[in-house]
Amino acid sequence: MKSVIKVKTEAREEMVDVTAEIQREVKKGGLQDGLCVAYVPHTTAGITINEHADPAVARDLSETLARLVPHSAAYRHTEGNADAHVKASWIGSSVTLLVENGKLVLGTWQGVFFCEFDGPRSRSLYVQLIKSD
Repeated sequence: MKSVIKVKTEAREEMVDVTAEIQREVKKGGLQDGLCVAYVPHTTAGITINEHADPAVARDLSETLARLVPHSAAYRHTEGNADAHVKASWIGSSVTLLVENGKLVLGTWQGVFFCEFDGPRSRSLYVQLIKSD
């Protein structure tokens, strides 16, 4: 089963916790055991798994990426969002999660983050559920 989660970002760079939305799709799809693939079809956004118990972690990740890949630099891509393309490539466009007994298998402190690098925008996050045999 494939579904789409709409993500509306409010800042140029933002880490949006989408764990609950993905878990809802697992429940809605009736998947008990298998895999859940979350995929971001955008070249200036990504998805990652990291700590979501402390919001400072997402801020630290964003600030570190901003220092490593500044918004203004000698980029050849002239649309003004070259840094967003680099950050999205570094973070990646998909994550694969195990599902057991109808729940995402995540560590105690883990959550799934939609990573916006060129917002604010209305984005899509695709979720594909794969049943175990």
